[in-house]
Amino acid sequence: MYFSALAKTDKNAITMKYLVLFIFFSPLVVFGQIKGRVLQEDNKEPVIGAKIVASNGAKAITDIDGIFLLDITEYPVTLITSMATYKTDTTLVKASGEVNIELGLSVKNLSTVVVSASRRTQAIEDVPVSMEILKPALIDNKGITDLEQAVDQSPGVYAMDGQVSIRGGSGFAYGTGSRVLLLWNGMPLLSGYAGDTQWNAIPMEQASQIEIMKGASSVLYGSGALNGVISLSEKEPGLKPETKIKIQAGIYDNPARASLKWWSKNPMNQEVEAYRGQMFNKMGYTISLTGFHNDGYRQGESEFRGRVAGTIYFRSLKMSRLKAGIGYNFQQQKTGNFLIWESDSLGYTPSGGADTSLASSTLTYNKGTRLFLDPYVRFMDKKENKHSLKARMYYAYNENLTNVSQSNGATIYFTEYQIQRKFKTGTNVTGGISNIYNTVSSNLFGDHTSNNAAIYAQIDQKIKKLDITAGVRVEHFQMDGRGGDSDFMISKKDSTTIPVYPIMRIGMHYELFKYTHLRASFGQGIRYPSVAERYTQTNVGALNIFPNPGLKPEIGWAAEVGVKQIVKLGEWKGMLDLAGFINDYSNMMEFTFGLYKPDSVQLNQNNFTQYIGFQAQNAERARITGFEISFNSTGKLGPIEVVSLIGYTYMNPISLNNNPNYLANFSDTSSNLLKYRFKHLAKADVELTYKKFSLGFSCRYNSYMSNIDRVFEEDLDPTTAEVYILPGLRKYRAEHNTGNLVIDTRIGYKINDHFRVGLMVNNLLNAEYTTRPGDIQPPRAYLMQLQMKF
Repeated sequence: MYFSALAKTDKNAITMKYLVLFIFFSPLVVFGQIKGRVLQEDNKEPVIGAKIVASNGAKAITDIDGIFLLDITEYPVTLITSMATYKTDTTLVKASGEVNIELGLSVKNLSTVVVSASRRTQAIEDVPVSMEILKPALIDNKGITDLEQAVDQSPGVYAMDGQVSIRGGSGFAYGTGSRVLLLWNGMPLLSGYAGDTQWNAIPMEQASQIEIMKGASSVLYGSGALNGVISLSEKEPGLKPETKIKIQAGIYDNPARASLKWWSKNPMNQEVEAYRGQMFNKMGYTISLTGFHNDGYRQGESEFRGRVAGTIYFRSLKMSRLKAGIGYNFQQQKTGNFLIWESDSLGYTPSGGADTSLASSTLTYNKGTRLFLDPYVRFMDKKENKHSLKARMYYAYNENLTNVSQSNGATIYFTEYQIQRKFKTGTNVTGGISNIYNTVSSNLFGDHTSNNAAIYAQIDQKIKKLDITAGVRVEHFQMDGRGGDSDFMISKKDSTTIPVYPIMRIGMHYELFKYTHLRASFGQGIRYPSVAERYTQTNVGALNIFPNPGLKPEIGWAAEVGVKQIVKLGEWKGMLDLAGFINDYSNMMEFTFGLYKPDSVQLNQNNFTQYIGFQAQNAERARITGFEISFNSTGKLGPIEVVSLIGYTYMNPISLNNNPNYLANFSDTSSNLLKYRFKHLAKADVELTYKKFSLGFSCRYNSYMSNIDRVFEEDLDPTTAEVYILPGLRKYRAEHNTGNLVIDTRIGYKINDHFRVGLMVNNLLNAEYTTRPGDIQPPRAYLMQLQMKF
C-alpha cells in the first residue's frame, strides 16, 4: 500500500514538473514572434512591400505601415531585409519581441522610384516607357511658381500658353482640351468645362516629385492621356514634424525693344509659401498655405491667388493594414487674361487696349474658385492583396468680371476602386473600375452633363531579367445622355458596333547587363471632346469661335524602343537614355479656320466677317516620328554635388491629311509639317553645389515654328478695310525665324541647416521670343528668395 501511494505521488510530481516547465516555456512558443517595422533611414517613413527573410526560412512582407510579423521558435535568428533601390539590411535578433529596421538608399540620394508607369512602385530603369523626373529641389531653387513652368524644364516637353505638348503631340488649341493628363494623387485634374489643365491649382510644395510619362497612357488612366501623363503625389509626412517656408520677390527688367514697354514702374511679383506635416500614432496631417501676386509684364495681365491645401490621415491601431484620409484644396484667384496683341510693335499691349470698359478691348478679368476634396481608403488583406478606394469632388468656377455672359463652372465627381495582387511567381496584377461624372453650368457653353465609366486590368510578369507588361481598358462615354462617342466597330462588313471602346498596351523591359536596360512599348489612347470644344460660341476682337456639336473623339497610338545606360562613379550616378518613337493620331480635334454660316443667312459685305472664324473639327490625321536622347545625373563627384537634367528631342510631325482645302490653311503650303510644332527641342539644367554654395544654369531651345494658321498672317477681308486678327504677325515672324534660345541662371547659399538664400535671373540674355503667335514671353527678370526648413 505504501509503495503504491508513493508511486502515485511520484507520478503526480512528474506531471506537475512537466506542467510547470510547459507554463514556463510557453511564452516562447505562443509569443515566440518577431513584430518589426521597416523605415526609411533618412525620414523615418515606412517602407511598403519590403521583403524579410529569416535564416530559418520564414518570410514576410511589410504592410502599408511598414510592419511585418514572423513566427520564430529558435534564437538567435538573422533577418535579411531587401527592397528595390534600398541597401539590403542584415539584422541579428537574439530574442522575440519588437525590432525596428532602417533601410538606406543603395547609393545615397541617387535612386529614383516611380509610381505612375504601372501604378506600383518601380525603379525608373525598369519602366518600359520613357519617363522624366523633376525633383522638388529644382522647383524650389529656380523659384518656379506654377506647374506649367516646372514641366517646361523637362526634355521633350513644350509649354504653350497653358497647354503642354510632349514630343510634338499637341498644337495650340485656344485653352480647350488636353492630350496630356494631369494627375494629383493618382486622380485626373482637368477642368469639367474645357478639359484644360489647372496648372496653378497644384500645391507643388506638397509633392514628393513630378513624374512625366511620355506616350499614350490611356489604359491605366483613361481619356486625356493620349499624349502622356504628368503625375504628382503628395509626400506623406513622417513621425518627425516638418516645416517649410519660402518667400520670394521678383521684378521684370525693361524689354530689349523699347516699343514693348508700357509701364512707368517696372512690374513685380511676390510669393509666400508655407508647409507643415507630421504623422502621429492614430492620425497625421499636412497643410500648406500659398499667396501669390504678379503685376504682369503684359498690360492688364495681373494675377492674384491664395490657396490652402493638405491632407488629414487616419490609421487604426487595431487594423494596422488599413489607412484612410481626406485631401483638400481650396483656391481663390483673380486674373487678367491677355489673348492677342495690339500689334507686333505693341506686343505687350492687349488688342483694343487695356481699358475693359471699351468694347474694342480684348482684355478680360476673371475671378476663379477651385475646390477639391479627396477621400480615400487603402488596406492590405490577409493574402497581401492591396485595395484602394478613392474619390474626388472637383469644383471649378470662373466668373468673367468683364463679360458675365462668358462665366462658366463645372463639378466633376471621380470614383475608383483598384486591387493589386503580387504572386510568388513574380506576377503583379492590377485591376480596377472608375467613373467620372461631370456637370457643366455655363453662360458660354450652356448646361451639359457627361459620364465616363471604365474597367481596366494590367499584368506585369517578371521572368529573371525580363519584365513584360500587358494591359487593357474598356470605356463607355456619353454627353448629355447621347451615346455614340465610345462606339467601337467590330465588323466592317455589316458595321456591327459595341457601345464601349477598348484600348490596350504592351511593354517589355530587359536587363541586358547589370547597368544596361532595354525597353519597348506600344500603347493606344482615346480622348473625348470637351464641352468647350463642342459648344463654344464667342469672339475676341476679330477672332470668332463657332460650336460643333458633331465633334468626334480622337484616337491614337504610340510606340517606342529605348535603352538606358547607368553610369556610377562613387556616390555619383548618371543615366543615359536613348529612345526612338512614333505617335500616330486619327480624328485629331483641331480648330480650323473657315466660313461657318447658317444656311438661312445670306452673305454680304456687311456681315461677311461675322461668319468666318475657327471651329473645332476632326480635321487632322497625323504621324510624329523621332528620337530622344537624355542624360540625367545626381550625386557627388569629389567635393562637388552635381545634379543634371539634359535632353534633346528630334521630331518630324507631319500631316497625313492631303485634302488641298485643309492644307491651304497652312502658313507654309509647301510643307506638311503640323501646325504649331517644330523639329528640334533641347533642354538642359545643371546645378553644382560646393559646401554651402550652389550655382545653377538652365537652357531651353526650340527651332522655328514654320507652320501656323495662315489666317493669322493675312487680311480677313482684302476687299474692304484691313482686318487682322494679329496685326504685324507676318513681319514679326519673318524677323524672328531662327528659333528660340532662353538661358536662366541662379546662385544659392545655405546659411545653415534651416536657412537658404537664392538669387535667380530668368532670360539672362533678355531674348524676345514667342511660344505661339502673338504671345511674346517675359523679358529678363530678377528674383530673390529665402527658404526655411525646420
